[in-house]
Amino acid sequence: MRNVHSRRIGAPAGTVGALLDTLAGDGDRLWPSPAWPPLRLDGGLRVGAAGGHGPIRYRLGEYEPGRRVRFTFAPRAPLDGYHEFTVAADGDDASVITHEIRARPRGLGVVLWPVLLRWMHDDLLEELLDNAERHAAGPVARPHRRGPWVRLCRRLLGPAPRW
Repeated sequence: MRNVHSRRIGAPAGTVGALLDTLAGDGDRLWPSPAWPPLRLDGGLRVGAAGGHGPIRYRLGEYEPGRRVRFTFAPRAPLDGYHEFTVAADGDDASVITHEIRARPRGLGVVLWPVLLRWMHDDLLEELLDNAERHAAGPVARPHRRGPWVRLCRRLLGPAPRW
C-alpha cells in the first residue's frame, strides 16, 4: 500500500525543513496535537530513537536534518514498512513537504487500516500540512476540515489522550 500527502508551501525549503526538525520535540510546530496524540520519541530526532503516536509504534530509521525523516514501523504495529516526511525546494521561494507511507497492513491492521486508521491518518496529515503552511508562510487559505467518518469515530472512541 502507498499513501501520500503533499503540499506546496510558499516558503523556502530551509524554512519548511526547520519545521521538520522540530518533530517530536517540546517545540514541535508540525504535529497537530493536542487534537491528536503527540508524536514522541525516546531520544528526540536521532536515528534509533523509538516511539510513536497513540498506539502506533515505530523507530527513527533515517534522518537528514531539514530534508527527510523516515520511521520504520515496530514489529507489532498494524503496518509493516515505513513512513517518511521529505522537504524539497520548488524554486527559490517555495517548497514541497510530503508524507508517504509504504507499508503492508498486518494482523488487525488488515481490518483497521481500511475502516479506521486510513481515515484518521489522512485527517491528521492534512492538519499537519496546515501547520506547516501556517508556520512557514502565514494563514492557510483553505484549512482542512475533518470528514464525517473521522468525526464520528473520534466521538465514539472518546477524547484524544493528552500527554
